[in-house]
Amino acid sequence: MNAQQEPGNNDQGCFHCGLDIPHHSNFITLIKGKAQRMCCPGCQAVAQAISDGGLENYYKHRTGETRSPEFTDLSIPEQLLAELALYDQASIQKAFVSESEDGIKQAALVIEGITCAACVWLLEHQISNLPGVTKASVNLTNHRAQLSWNNDEIQLSSILTSIYRIGYQGHPYHPDKEEQMLASETRKATRRLGIAGVFCMQVMMLAMALYAGEMQGIEDHLVNFIRWASFVLATPVVIYSARPFFSAAIRDIKTGHLTMDVPVSLAVGGAYLASIWATVTASGEVYYDSVTMFTFFLLIGRFLEMKARHRTGRAGNSLLNLLPASATLLKDGEEIMVPATDLNIGDRILVKPGHTVPADGIILTGQSSIDESALTGEYLPVSKASGDSIVGGTCNVENPLQIEITQVGAATQLSAIVRLLERAHEDKPKAAQIADKLAGYFVAAVLLTALVVGISWWFIAPEHAFWITLSVLVVTCPCALSLATPTALTVATGTLRQNGLLITRGHVLESLAKATHIIFDKTGTLTEGNLSLKSVIPLGQLNYEQTLAIACALEAHSEHPIAKPFHVQAKLMEPIQAAEITNHVGLGLEGQVNGQRYLIGKPAFASRHCLTTLSYDDAPDDHGQWLLLASESEPVAWIGLSDAPRKQAKNTLAQLTRMGLQVEMLTGDSSAAVGHIAKELGIENIISGVSPEQKLQHIQSLQANGARVIMVGDGINDIPVLAGAQTSIAMGSATDLAKTNADAVLISGELQRLPQALQLARKNQKIIRQNLGWAIFYNMIALPLAATGMIAPYMAAIGMSASSLVVVGNALRLSKLARTNRVESPDQSRKITTP
Repeated sequence: MNAQQEPGNNDQGCFHCGLDIPHHSNFITLIKGKAQRMCCPGCQAVAQAISDGGLENYYKHRTGETRSPEFTDLSIPEQLLAELALYDQASIQKAFVSESEDGIKQAALVIEGITCAACVWLLEHQISNLPGVTKASVNLTNHRAQLSWNNDEIQLSSILTSIYRIGYQGHPYHPDKEEQMLASETRKATRRLGIAGVFCMQVMMLAMALYAGEMQGIEDHLVNFIRWASFVLATPVVIYSARPFFSAAIRDIKTGHLTMDVPVSLAVGGAYLASIWATVTASGEVYYDSVTMFTFFLLIGRFLEMKARHRTGRAGNSLLNLLPASATLLKDGEEIMVPATDLNIGDRILVKPGHTVPADGIILTGQSSIDESALTGEYLPVSKASGDSIVGGTCNVENPLQIEITQVGAATQLSAIVRLLERAHEDKPKAAQIADKLAGYFVAAVLLTALVVGISWWFIAPEHAFWITLSVLVVTCPCALSLATPTALTVATGTLRQNGLLITRGHVLESLAKATHIIFDKTGTLTEGNLSLKSVIPLGQLNYEQTLAIACALEAHSEHPIAKPFHVQAKLMEPIQAAEITNHVGLGLEGQVNGQRYLIGKPAFASRHCLTTLSYDDAPDDHGQWLLLASESEPVAWIGLSDAPRKQAKNTLAQLTRMGLQVEMLTGDSSAAVGHIAKELGIENIISGVSPEQKLQHIQSLQANGARVIMVGDGINDIPVLAGAQTSIAMGSATDLAKTNADAVLISGELQRLPQALQLARKNQKIIRQNLGWAIFYNMIALPLAATGMIAPYMAAIGMSASSLVVVGNALRLSKLARTNRVESPDQSRKITTP
């Protein structure tokens, strides 16, 4: 609406977007009782919506210009309203909306147009004030909003309309758009880091010439040339590479929340401007080298932090990609290929061998083995028959299945794992916020000290006030303090990477040093993840070689993982042929060898034609997985399979125990092999047969009681617990998703690297404390000298650089791993035992 008041002074442009106001424009909005000029009806509409919602404080919080809205009237066009209304349809919501038991719906949206923290503040307050909205949380990092609302009180289209009214666009989260946003941020950060690095090296070379000239003498015209050349090289670093520091400092000052960006910006900006003055007037000192070096080191830390955030954001995208794009719908006796997103509860679908199940359901007809390794991490397929439930994202191995859909879209178990993953990330300790709060006090003390020194010298000797104040800012610039931790972490991280342990999160070394518990998954972590023949025990007249040859002949016709060790063994023996092979899904194989019918598989199946039916209780021991080979009249042999422990596992666990850690096994496997593996490796605390959610609950329970937990796993079922543990390590053979969500990846697969990493982490903590102690000691000595005018600015810059070199040199002591006890490797050639 047009206010009948004299507009306020708005020479700088539109009050809302900051653009120039065209001549003869008269668009005005009342903001807190004051008339403000707008450039167009669109900005007027947005500003009016903000004012009507009581959200005028948005203009106080913002640090940048908002984008111009895409509509030109307070009322949204009918076409746009019709498009937004489509999101209220259940068929569309099923892909991205979930519903809790109490009827509350949840969804993830991507918000376009966010530029700063003020945008987040505005969006959260605008959405939260809507009737029926129970939760609205907007993430400034990934521009993603998590919403919860009561559908009986408000429709999703109304929420999206409200977002549009204040100048933003909301749409369902889509992995492709998310990837585009992450790629754009990576490109910008890489350019800033590259420019800072290249020009920093050039400026440092010129600075060495100036330092040498100070000691040995140099002509004035050469000094001026080097200064102007340094100015040209340092300017892109300050204007482009250091821009995020200045933007963040302005934001922090406006919001009254001080961070390290404030003194960093003052030091970089002040030293740069002072250097320009000294260059132009050919007087004083220049600090281009300190400016570029400090900017480059800080950008490295920011870049690594950004990459870690991106890796986390991509995890859910990859998990959802397990679902296929299409499905075979059974309708009126016909097979119809349809998009998987068009499936509804109650639909009947056909899943052929080798195809992925598109949604959760119940098997109506058919019997097959289902590969659930993508979800459970266990390599053996699970036998499924009519009436059994089946999970979307798993793979049908053997026979076609007809399935009735029970859950689709956001209600599937796969989507539940994604939400569990997001919840685990939210529950991580907020150590970064605590550190930021403590840094605020340090920053305030530095700024207050510089202000007091500046005012004091203004009254004592005004001509020296600026240079002495600048010396105080430079000498107390938290360069050594800022490098104390990241430099040690960088050296230690590089050392571990060279030795097969890749650190992907900045907190890992600190968490390793404080760890009290280390918890291992079994399959593929403590074991090698590959079945092998352990023993053959003949029960009848046939000898060892004969029974093994028959078993290999039968298993030669199977692609089941259990058959793989027989395939390997068959290459070492004289081949014999089997005929009339019948595959009994989930039970075993039946066929003829040399005219005699044999069965191999589960004991009850193989011995069903014998006088006495055998079971697993009749097996020689419970140390592995046993198969029974039997004829139509009698049992022929027990054949034992095993998933052997990793060669370094026992020695590694013993070292970890001696280092004071409590070792546990946490696995989804419920077979007798769990107890055998635990006994063989000396593990006393075992929890088996648990689901991903139960794993996470166990970890959270330990951490709630004060434990510092390291989780080591390799399957997708370990993703939530990897995300929920303070420190998580994935094996190098783990799934891509497990490695994506882990804080570290054991690329080499050598478990003995774990105790070495813990030793290095504890040494790293000592060196960090030494570095911090040195940085504080240096500041305590240098600050009084600078404040009393005894240190010139160039001396302050040299002192700051020297202090940084001390910190870096001390950190280099982390470049070697400590030696651990030698791991005794068992005989590489595993022989199959005979009685």
